[in-house]
Amino acid sequence: MSRSYQTISRFGALVALASFAIIASGCTSPSNTVTDTSSTPSAVSETAAPSSASSAAVPTVTGDIVDVASGAPQFSTLVAAVQAAGLVDTLKGAGPFTVFAPTNDAFAKLPAGTVENLLKPENKAQLVAILTYHVLPGKVMAADVAGAQVSPATVQGATLAVDGRSGVKVNGANVIAADVAAKNGVIHGIDTVLMPPAR
Repeated sequence: MSRSYQTISRFGALVALASFAIIASGCTSPSNTVTDTSSTPSAVSETAAPSSASSAAVPTVTGDIVDVASGAPQFSTLVAAVQAAGLVDTLKGAGPFTVFAPTNDAFAKLPAGTVENLLKPENKAQLVAILTYHVLPGKVMAADVAGAQVSPATVQGATLAVDGRSGVKVNGANVIAADVAAKNGVIHGIDTVLMPPAR
């Protein structure tokens, strides 16, 4: 009876040792799993990080045609003429407009005293006719007339001869600063004041 008891006790001890070994090995594998998965969040966070290119700010145009022209010193004579003609509110409107804008040098090429006379109140109607002859309804970029000859109607009513085959020319005047963006259209700087045809 004592020998049977000893045999059973030894057998029980072996079973206990085997069970402990299985439990111990089972406990080590989850720790490996936890360690492996701990690298996953860092990989996800690196992938989710925004690139500098995607977060870069895109510049926007906020000024209208009058604002943009007023901010360019080379158009100061034109801005004074627009104010004298009472066209500020028109050119601040929704548009869109395309303005062929003579530079100060363009106005300086006119005969002496011409600008001063045009700015007088009694010559307002003539000034309005000249200025609106420089304006097209709609937005026309330089690329729109590239390689072509077109005759668009102006706000004044007469047409312009626009030649885009070698640069851009308007009634023979050179476009020297193309595609100056405004929120209600576009400005093209020209080197000559355009005079509407006599009626």
